[in-house]
This record gives sequence, structure tokens and C-alpha cells, in this order.
Amino acid sequence: MSNVQTAVKKVFPPSEEFAANAVVTAAEYVEADADRPAFWARQARELLTWSKDFTQALDWSKPPFAKWFVGGELNAAYNALDRHVENGLGDRVAIYFEGEPGDTRTYTYSQLTEEVKKAANAFESLGVAKGDRVAVYLPMIPEAVITLLACARIGAVHSVVFGGFSADALRSRIEDAEAKLVVTADGTYRRGKPSPLKSAVDEALSKDGHTVQNVVVVKRNGADVDWHGGRDHWWADTVDQASTHHNAVGHDSDHPLYILYTSGTTGKPKGILHTTGGYLTQTAYTHKAVFDLHPDTDVYWCTADVGWVTGHSYVAYAPLINGATQVMYEGTPDSPHQGRWWEIVEKYKVSILYTAPTAIRTFMKWGKEIPAKYDLSSIRVLGSVGEPINPEAWMWYREVIGGNAGKNGERKENPAPIVDTWWQTETGAQMIAPLPGVTATKPGSAQVPLPGIAADVVDENGASVPDGHGGFLVIREPWPAMLRGIWGDPERFKDTYWSRFEGMYFAGDGAKKDEDGDIWLLGRVDDVMNISGHRLSTTEIESALVSHPAVAEAAVVGAADQTTGQAVVAFVILRGDATDSGDTIIQELRNHVGKEIGPIAKPKTILVVPELPKTRSGKIIRRLLKDIAEGREVGDATTLADNTVMTQITNSLRK
Repeated sequence: MSNVQTAVKKVFPPSEEFAANAVVTAAEYVEADADRPAFWARQARELLTWSKDFTQALDWSKPPFAKWFVGGELNAAYNALDRHVENGLGDRVAIYFEGEPGDTRTYTYSQLTEEVKKAANAFESLGVAKGDRVAVYLPMIPEAVITLLACARIGAVHSVVFGGFSADALRSRIEDAEAKLVVTADGTYRRGKPSPLKSAVDEALSKDGHTVQNVVVVKRNGADVDWHGGRDHWWADTVDQASTHHNAVGHDSDHPLYILYTSGTTGKPKGILHTTGGYLTQTAYTHKAVFDLHPDTDVYWCTADVGWVTGHSYVAYAPLINGATQVMYEGTPDSPHQGRWWEIVEKYKVSILYTAPTAIRTFMKWGKEIPAKYDLSSIRVLGSVGEPINPEAWMWYREVIGGNAGKNGERKENPAPIVDTWWQTETGAQMIAPLPGVTATKPGSAQVPLPGIAADVVDENGASVPDGHGGFLVIREPWPAMLRGIWGDPERFKDTYWSRFEGMYFAGDGAKKDEDGDIWLLGRVDDVMNISGHRLSTTEIESALVSHPAVAEAAVVGAADQTTGQAVVAFVILRGDATDSGDTIIQELRNHVGKEIGPIAKPKTILVVPELPKTRSGKIIRRLLKDIAEGREVGDATTLADNTVMTQITNSLRK
């Protein structure tokens, strides 16, 4: 029996109290199924303020190029800020900022509105106009959100580059977008140590041929920086000195809002383009519905960096559109100690926590004794994002974090519901997720498409698979937050996303429907191995491994094998209390996978390692593990959060 089938047996319906107070009910599915464009038109008018109303919800006359809310005009920054102040909410806290060293800042909606107006004036004084592109290379500090909203206010297109990327990666993204301005910082803090940023900008701009005219620098960690007079400007000398008066004008609903690049540091970057009206509508709706947001009382914390799409949609835009109070944290979960996150939850009384399965598995590895030291009773909704969550991590999250009553180890009668969300940079907003006041949740399953979303699992020919079967995850109809193209390359957009199945967006992910029709994500299709003619998902084998009590984390790759075509090679981190790391535990784990999935899935090789190679967003870089599994020299590791990990793994395997 597979892990998926086993986990289906556990179902957690919402408590009566939660369901009675839920923001969204099952009626939304019925309304949306009757007329999806009309459903989204209602959301657009209820959630956003339009300076000019739209005349048509959806124009799908030239697929795959959609237009949503045709003829409408609005300003993203006005919707996130000014209107709340005008409606009497200016004193509500918008952002509680917690720096890694322990410094704090609090911004009300009035204060944040003023900061964004000043930044918009400063950027315009440096020549930035509507349609220009601005590259953003900042740490997780309030100036990042201020910069994004200032660009949106002007109508400039922001292109955020994650602060962990190299100078070469930054340069390629600046060149592709033809950015006019770069906004960066002298540096940030990483595990208690200063970490530079501006030096990478200087390196990226060291060769002629770029379009950058100015660089604005936030002073964050006091690092020494090289200064280029005439080009470089301190934030304090430009933004802080600017006027707080700035009129937000409406932009067309399909005006470009941002570009976000999805490729790594090699190959031509792929700039995903999102526009304004549809994107803001779906991000705001899903933020409200999936997290059961009560903005008057909730304190929301999404732990994602603004360099990723989650930090765009569910930090910079949706929470502020919805008038929520949120927490921003600059640092890592283990600085200065492994209870840092739970300390923040207790301090700000966080009620909604949205994070990645990788973080949850890390906390599992550290032990439940750490969160048990803190009062987490304020948490009422937990979210998961970024990759499929294995059932054991789901259960740990529910019981240890969501069940913490904060009184001498007491547990809640009804632990906080978990919303496991599937979506992508390309989709812009959540697409598949439970609704916490409606859905009986299952550990490890994202479950059902959200109201207004036509997601399906299909076979090789594009036909829907029956319940109990697997295939390819597709979107059958356009959705408001959908990508509008790849920047400067419409043919690549069509070839990449719309050519596999006629008339359908192919997400690149594999999925299964269980016997109830609920959807289980299996990871990227290119993470599916072919073992003796059988297609096996790396995600499903990893999930089986982590379901063993001795395993904290696992990563699986398919390595070339002369006999079977590919062989399963697993890298596992054992829990701290695991008593055996030798041949006995390895054989036990092989047998465990065979029992959970079947003999064909048994790993040929299991390697016990101290860590796994991850980016700062928590994604495991499996190609590096594949290099090891196939005996090659390890490839480019520049995007790793900890560049010593591959050395640790290699040394561990030598022993």
C-alpha cells in the first residue's frame, strides 16, 4: 500500500466553532462552478478599489494570452495602503519587523503609506517612469516591501533578484529586463554574521553594456562599500529626504506589475510576467479564503523571502491589500538559537503561520522540546508551501505547533488546521488548497482546486484520470493571477507551458487523485524516475523514508544503472535519537520503502549524510546529489544557503 493510500485514512474535519466563524463557506464552490469569470468579477469589485471599472471579466479570444478585467484601471499601492488610511485604519499595524540581530521596527498603515510615497518620489527624481524596470536586490527588510509598492505606485515594473544569488545571476536578470535602477543594501545578517550585498551589484555592473543609471543603497549592516559617485545614492539621502505627497494614478488592469525569474544561475533566465488587476484579485481572495483571514484580529506571518513568489504574493501584496497585520523576519530559524521562530510567534501572538515543509522537517530534526518551551496558543491556522509535504511532517506540524496550548505542555482540544497549498511562480497565487472552515483535511494532500480554479489530473492524452490514478497536473481554464508571458519571448511562453496538452496549461508537476478525488502532488515530472520500465516519483519515496521514525529528512535521485536504466539512490539525515547509522538501519529503511510502496521502489543505495544541499528558500538541489550518486565532480553550488554542505556530504561518505 502506498504512503498516499495509508495517509488517506486520517481525516481531520474543521471544528464546529471554526466552521461557524469561517470567512468562506462551501457556497463559494457552487457559485464559482456556475460561472468562473462572474465569480472572479465579484471578487475583483469587493476586494479592490478601481479608479475605473472594468467592462469585461475575461477576454480569452487569443489563447494562451488572457486579459482579465478589461478596461479597468487601478493602482496596486493605493489598494495596499492609501485606501485603508482613508477608511480610518491608519493606526493599524501593517508590519512588525524583526531583524536577525534583534532590532525591531513597527509600521502602521499611515507610516507605511508615507514611506512608499517618499520612495515613489525619490525613484521618479532618479528618472524612473511608468513602464521602466527596477531591479531589487534586498534582504528581508521593510525597505523591500516599500520598494515594490513604490514601483507599483509609479507603474514601474519591479524585478526582484533573491539576495542569495550571485553577481552573474544578478547581471543576467538586469540585462534581460533592461533595468534602469537597482535598489540594494550594503548587506544583511546571516546566522549572526554580516553578509555583503552591494559588492555583488558592483561586480554585476562592472562591465559596460548594461542599462542601469542609478543604484540606491539601504544602510543595513554598516559594511564598508565601494562608492561610485553619480551612480550610487544612499537610501537615507534620497528616499528619506523626499516629499510625503504623491498622487496614485490608476494603471490599466493588464499593466505589467513585475517580472520574476525562475531559472537558476545557468542558461537564459526565464522572466515570468505578472500584471496588475487579475493578480491582485486572486492573491487577495486566496489570502482571505485559504487562511480564514480576520484582519481586525489576526497577526499573520509568512516566512518566505521577498525574492521568491511567495514573498511577492503573500508578503508584499495580499496581506496589505486585505488590511492585515503581518510579521517580517530577516534571519534564519536558528539564529541566535533554534527557538527563534517560536520566540517571534509568542512575542507577536502570531495567529496564522505560513512556511515550507523543509523548515518543518528541520524543526522535527531539532526536536519537539524546543517549540514546547514557548507559548504558541495564538496559532489558529497553519500553512505549507513550496513543495509537497510528507504526511509525517504534516502530523508533526499539526500536533506539536498547532496543538500547543502554551500552558505547562497542555495540548489544544482542536489543533490548528493545516492548509497545504499548491501553486507556482507562474500561477501567481494559490490554486489547490483546503479551505480550513470547510474541508476535512488529509495529511500530505493539497486536496481540491480552490473556487474559480479548473485544475485536473490527466493522462498522456490529456484525458482526466479516474479517482485512484495518477498523471499530469493541468489547468483547464484561465485564472486571474496567471502569468501573462515570458518577458520578451512569447514563443517560449507558448512552447513551455501550452504545447504539451492542447488548450491546457501544463504545470510540469505530477499528481495523483485518491479514492475520494483529492489531489496529491508528486513533485516535478522531471523528478520521476524510470526503474525497469516503472515510473516512480522521488517525492513518494522520500515521503516513505521520512515516515520511518529514525529519519528526519530524505532526498531521492535516479542514478544511471546498466541493468535497470535508473536506480533509486537515497540520501537520508537520521534523527538525533536514532541509535544506529550502520548497515542495519539501511536495510531496515530499504525494507520499509518496499513495504510502503512496493519492492520496485526499494533504494539500491541509501547514504546517511549530515545535511542536504538546499537553497536559502529550502529547496533541495537534487542535481548535486545526482552528481555524487553517479560519481561525477559536483557541479555549480553557488545558490546553496550553506556552501560547506557538499564538502560535509563528501567527507561523510568517505568515512
